[in-house]
Amino acid sequence: MTAIASLTVQMYNGEEAPEIADELIAVYADVYNVEPYIGDPFFSVPTFINRLHAAFEMPGFGVLTGRLDDGKLVGYVHGVNLDPERAWWASLGDARPADAVQAAKDGDMFWLRELMTLPAYQNQGIGRRLHDVMVQARPEPWTTLTCIVDNEPARSAYPRWGYEVIGQIKHAEESPLYDAMILRPPVA
Repeated sequence: MTAIASLTVQMYNGEEAPEIADELIAVYADVYNVEPYIGDPFFSVPTFINRLHAAFEMPGFGVLTGRLDDGKLVGYVHGVNLDPERAWWASLGDARPADAVQAAKDGDMFWLRELMTLPAYQNQGIGRRLHDVMVQARPEPWTTLTCIVDNEPARSAYPRWGYEVIGQIKHAEESPLYDAMILRPPVA
């Protein structure tokens, strides 16, 4: 595959994002249309639709899209301001570094909920570009995310991008095991 020469990025907030929800859902459906996700109710499109629409209402929701010159949506990242009482975050307990716990309490932690690129456009730097633009645009200096432990190559990419694994969680009883990670603010 050749590298994408031009990628246009655009940010949407929780009020604007419902206008592009169908496109976001279509990307999700394509990305998760592979084993081991096919047939797993936790990764079904209807389940994602519910999670996506709930996220639109969360404080600090934002989605950054990446489009080709022809307007085709090839990837996106979305997230919210982390609620320090969020069950998965709280379940980590003492595994969370004290400064990360304080950042979440202070409203300084961005929760990167989804990062995806269409399969035909993966391994071209699109996901990394979307990630970096989103993290730099956020008002929160810290970032956290969860990644399925066997979701390669994403699982290996995050530590290369500076993330630190702080523990493992399950988002729900029926969900797979996730690594919980934090990205500390850049050192001045």
